[in-house]
Amino acid sequence: MNFLQHYQNIIAIPTISAFDAQLDQTNLPLINYLAEHFSELGFSISIHPVPDTRNKYNLLAKIGSGEGGLLLAGHSDTVPFDEGRWNSDPFSILNKDNKLFGLGTCDMKGFFAFILEALKDVPLDKLQKPLYILASADEETSMAGARFFAEQQLYKPDVALIGEPTELKPIYKHKGHMAHSLNIQGKAGHSSDPAKGVNAIEIMYDAIGQLMTLKQQITQQTDSSFAVPQATMNFGHIHGGDGENRICGHCQMNFDVRLIPSMQDEDVIQQIDKALHPLMQKWPGRISRELMYATVPSFSCREEADIIQLTQQLTGNKIESANYCTEAPFISQLGCDTLVLGPGSINQAHQPDEFISLDYVNPTVNLLQQTIKKVCF
Repeated sequence: MNFLQHYQNIIAIPTISAFDAQLDQTNLPLINYLAEHFSELGFSISIHPVPDTRNKYNLLAKIGSGEGGLLLAGHSDTVPFDEGRWNSDPFSILNKDNKLFGLGTCDMKGFFAFILEALKDVPLDKLQKPLYILASADEETSMAGARFFAEQQLYKPDVALIGEPTELKPIYKHKGHMAHSLNIQGKAGHSSDPAKGVNAIEIMYDAIGQLMTLKQQITQQTDSSFAVPQATMNFGHIHGGDGENRICGHCQMNFDVRLIPSMQDEDVIQQIDKALHPLMQKWPGRISRELMYATVPSFSCREEADIIQLTQQLTGNKIESANYCTEAPFISQLGCDTLVLGPGSINQAHQPDEFISLDYVNPTVNLLQQTIKKVCF
């Protein structure tokens, strides 16, 4: 089967990840497809159900024996698509203007077609170290697949490449992400007598003031290797009350924090709770903060790692940092030197008419083949 046929078949299998159960889909049909084709190449296949998901699975394909080796990793899921905003079927490849259009062409199911194409000309029977392929679940939501794979500690490769769309630029560090929901429980009542109620909006006003002070401290933490050098805090969603003539009985604000690699998730969470503590004492039982989902830690690869020099030579691109998150902090927990490096541009990800340029085919196939030969032979 050729490259374009694999691409079409992979994109044709819907694997949407969403927190909304009505939109969420299993990835098992795609996992079975990849298992079949990697098995035909001589890989041994392990398929693992991912705990606490809606029928999601990780696939690990392995060929070769010994210690170390190379892991090529990608996620099997996509984000939902915008109904009515696509100019073609999201689940059918449109090959037009030297581009492949479809949901997941860029981010990033299509990466597995690149791997299958690259392996055609690799003498897999002569590997000196093992080669692993990971297809993970739910990267676009909870990253449950990568978290579970890291917890399993099944294998310890020397090197891991995660094929996210980086324009073939090696990404050696990225920020972390955490999302919080702050809830204020007031006491509703008629606005003509404010003393008989507790206005949740007014308490939220004070809470935002405390968080604004903390935000100033957080944004003083910087890393010049990032395009946005400072850590950030963003107040993204707020809702409270149900009428102008009622005392607001409940107010909720969701906010996020993006950490640079020198910062630790737990430290920042403690700082947030410390900032809110005086108000929690003043209004006992009325203020609560919780994570909306598990944090994604920041990521940084050792700058002296050989894989950085190798990928810079093979791509002609220097290492860069990214403001978005990937599975890299979890994959790196295996003890391997990890880079995020793949075809396509993040600018096309999560967009209607998502596409990848066919100009990436030869450079990506060559990159994969040369990396396999360097690490595994």
